Order: sequence, then structure tokens, then C-alpha cells
Amino acid sequence: MLQELETKILTDTNAVTINLSTAASDAVKNILNERNLEGYALRVYVAGGGCCGVNFGMALDNNFRDVDTTFEVNGVKVVVDEVSIDYLRGASIDFVNDPVRGAGFAVDSPNAKGHSHSEGGCACGSEGGGSCGGGSCSCQN
Repeated sequence: MLQELETKILTDTNAVTINLSTAASDAVKNILNERNLEGYALRVYVAGGGCCGVNFGMALDNNFRDVDTTFEVNGVKVVVDEVSIDYLRGASIDFVNDPVRGAGFAVDSPNAKGHSHSEGGCACGSEGGGSCGGGSCSCQN
């Protein structure tokens, strides 16, 4: 015997809040136009990490999965996988042109902070809040 189930519309209380600066969205749009990549989106993902925080990666992608979260910011379609989304909530993505490091994207996320070691430093040799050479260390924590 079949029963009719009551259906409810659930509102996502953890709405995706990733901010793309005007400079970042303009840079993505320019790259998509220059390469004639119709239907592509900016995929942002966790690319590893360690005691100094999480490293993020970005790619232009047109392969979207059912488990991906997709949304539009400043006219740019953004795609985030199901694991990375928790690290990217509240993040800001900017395009910067640093005279020393060159031009590129910078991700600042409040959910991607590192941890501290009781022995006072990162296993990769950085002490007291310094950089861990790319954001990873050998402790795997």
C-alpha cells in the first residue's frame, strides 16, 4: 500500500557566501573571453594544506557534477565541490598584481585557518606564526 508523504521545502541556512572582487570577476571574464570558453565556470577547490592552513586551487571547468555547488557572483559562474565548500564559506577572492610575486588570484577564507603545535612550531621549520613554505607541513594535522 502506498502512502502519500508530506513534502517540505527546506531553505539552505548555510548559503554560499563567497565574494569575488570586481578585479577577480573581470579577470575571469577576460580569460574566458580570450580563450573563447563558452559554458565554463571558475572552479575553486581545496588543493591541500597543513598546520599553516589550507591551499586553494582554481581552474576553468565545464564538467559539473550533481554534488557540486554552483552559483553566480558578479557575472561569473563559480563551482565548488562538496568537500571544499565548507572551507570556502565566507571567503573573498581577489585578483592582485603584486610587483614581487606577480599577478594572480588570492583567496582569504575564515574557515581555512591553520592549527598550532604544542612543540611551538611547524614541522617544516617555521617558528611562531611564520609561513610554512606553501601552507603545508609534515604533521598532516
